[in-house]
Parts: sequence; structure tokens; C-alpha cells
Amino acid sequence: MDTPLKRPVPQPTPGFARRAGELRASLQQISAELLALRTGSVLATSEAGNTEFHLSLFAAPVFGTFPELTFFSATGSELPDFQQLLLLYYFATADGTPVTGKWVSFADLPSGRMYAQAFQGYSGDEIVKAFGEGLASFTDACQKAGGQLADAGDAAFIFQALPQVSVMMTYWLGDEDFPSSCKILFDANATHYLPIDGCAIIGSTLVKKILKLKV
Repeated sequence: MDTPLKRPVPQPTPGFARRAGELRASLQQISAELLALRTGSVLATSEAGNTEFHLSLFAAPVFGTFPELTFFSATGSELPDFQQLLLLYYFATADGTPVTGKWVSFADLPSGRMYAQAFQGYSGDEIVKAFGEGLASFTDACQKAGGQLADAGDAAFIFQALPQVSVMMTYWLGDEDFPSSCKILFDANATHYLPIDGCAIIGSTLVKKILKLKV
């Protein structure tokens, strides 16, 4: 993945195809059982007798075939290129490190500090622009997106992005001295499952989900 100097965008097809092919080739050298164990996926056999990985991406069920390592929605539609690459990176990076329960900023992730300002610009800052002082509206959108209430800030919600990748969106209301602010935090294990660019895409994806649900 390219470094997240700006908002992540779907990768051009030639670049996707090349990198996806490299990742698939490397993953095909690993047993399906080990991949399932590392990623927290459920290993299953389809009616046709094919091996599949079943998991969720932001609470949406998806499945991947093995050894092809192609990913589909629950309805059988092939996922878009950028989601294919995200899931391939997840499978390639996953090492089975448990969730820590410790929340860290994007800047505190390995290799994240250099790109933290850009990440904040297209994640938490976009949420604040949309919701302002509307904490009730923010809460409503997060709940509709499947967030679980957490004890932080003036409102905070935890989202299960992938089986082993949790993120927290925390909102602080402003006052006469400080403006409102919002940050996306990651469980400290995040880069055991995604490269830093993958973490950026997770954050960007969550923001888009929340903004779509704003009323």
C-alpha cells in the first residue's frame, strides 16, 4: 500500500492486480487452518465442497475462498478492489496477537506519527465538521453503525472492524476555550493485523459509514 499522505482512495487496477497477486501467492503457501487461526476467521466448507473463510468487515458478513483468496459479500458479490486488498493485507499481516484493550492514537502506531496529521484531517476532523455540537446526532449515527458504547470523552463507541481489529471513535464537546474534537483510536495490536495504510483505510471507512448515517 502507498503511505497515507492523503485520504485513502481505491488503488488503480494495474497496481491492485500486481500487489493482490503477490499477496495471494504468498498466502497460498500457508495452510487454511493456520490462516483462519491467525485472522480469527471461521473455516468452513461450502455446499460445493470448497474451503472458505467466514468473517465480518464492520459487522457485514464476508467470505473468502481458498486457495484463490478472493473475497465476497454474504450475497455472493465480489468485493470492490480496495476491500479485496484490505482483506489480503489482513490475512498476510495477521500473526494471532490478542486484542490488548489498550487504546492508542494513529500517531502511536508504528510508522503512524509521520502521517498522523493527514489521518486526523480526513477522520476525526471530518466528523466534527459534520456534527459540531450535535452529540445526540453523533451518538445516533454511531449506534446505527453498530458501535458499542464506551466510557471515554463525552461520547465514545467501539467498532469491530475485523475479527482482530477494534477501533474506538471518541468525541469531546467544545467549550468557550476549546473547540469540539474527535479522534479514532486503535487497539494497540492493530499493526499486528494491518500495515499502517490499512489502519488508515479502516479509519476512513468508519468515517464514511458514520457520515452516511447522519440525520
